[in-house]
Amino acid sequence: MSIKIIMMKKIYLPLIALSITLFISCGKDKKEVINNEPAIAVKVSGTTADNNGEFVTASGKVEAENSANVSTRMMGYVTKVNVKVGQKVSAGQLLVSINNSDLQAKKAQVDASILSATAGYTNAKKDFDRFTILFNQQSASQKELDDITSRYEMAKAGLEGAKQMRNEVLAQFSYSNITAPFSGEVTNTYIKEGDMANPGMPLVSIEGASQLQVTAMVSESDITSIKNGMDVKVLIKSTNQEVTGKVVEVSGSAKNTGGQYLVKVNLNNAGSKVLSGMFVNVQFPIANKPQTTATTKSDKVLVPESALVHQGQLTGIYTIGTGNVAILRWLRIGKTFGNQVEVLSGLSSNEQYIVSAEGKLYNGVKVSIN
Repeated sequence: MSIKIIMMKKIYLPLIALSITLFISCGKDKKEVINNEPAIAVKVSGTTADNNGEFVTASGKVEAENSANVSTRMMGYVTKVNVKVGQKVSAGQLLVSINNSDLQAKKAQVDASILSATAGYTNAKKDFDRFTILFNQQSASQKELDDITSRYEMAKAGLEGAKQMRNEVLAQFSYSNITAPFSGEVTNTYIKEGDMANPGMPLVSIEGASQLQVTAMVSESDITSIKNGMDVKVLIKSTNQEVTGKVVEVSGSAKNTGGQYLVKVNLNNAGSKVLSGMFVNVQFPIANKPQTTATTKSDKVLVPESALVHQGQLTGIYTIGTGNVAILRWLRIGKTFGNQVEVLSGLSSNEQYIVSAEGKLYNGVKVSIN
């Protein structure tokens, strides 16, 4: 029995020693691989704490200051559409022509009635002048002069009526030849040749290119802090371009806008890259925003949007951990201010974060700060 136990010890002790040796050697190899990994060069920046007052942000849309949907007051078939979408037009330029054969017939009738009324007026005036002289010479009675005067006034009124009918027909001709109300660009055409144009139906949309403005909707809690003439910053979302503007109109009612107040901002030197219809974020600087008893003023922690990491519904940022390693920190973010995002929790104002890296970042990777 004792001999068997001694033999088992002789067999297992070397195996245990070999296992320990292999484990230690494997551990050493793994440690050496980690230590030999090259550090990723990164740029680090501190957070931005906003201590200079509050900001109100609102979403909006770029539009032309002058815009119109051109329509007509008459019914008729469209004979020609003289413009295309994107075409530049000048004030008074012909846009759409509508069949006006019925107006041509009315104009001919009115012209004939004017000729007839003119002839009757001419004869009545001659008779009136002649009987006036005879009455002054006591060669005509008062009744004869009164009759001639009535005929003269009726002829005069008939001629004036015919002329006004002609003016009415000529005014209707302007509704058959639709012209541009101002210089700008054609943004849409709603009809084509052969279509029936109806009164009030839009035919062509035009936007003036001289001035662009932003229409933004502001909540009721912020509208009292926004005034006419206020300088603002506008971020164009599609191009990430930031331009300046000035508040030119502040609505005092939200009756027809679903509880949001309409604010209009004129853009300064928007440039050719800013087009009508683009979506924007408007930042209104509020130096002394009134605060409620339920909230206290605190510094905003702002980080560049480009430094954030998105994984599904989570948003995070890489910070610097002990030993110069990258640590992914999950954040709760708030409003957007231009190209920066407010951090509500997860990052304090005195912590550093990685702005950019020359390699792929992940948790625990070594980094070297440039």
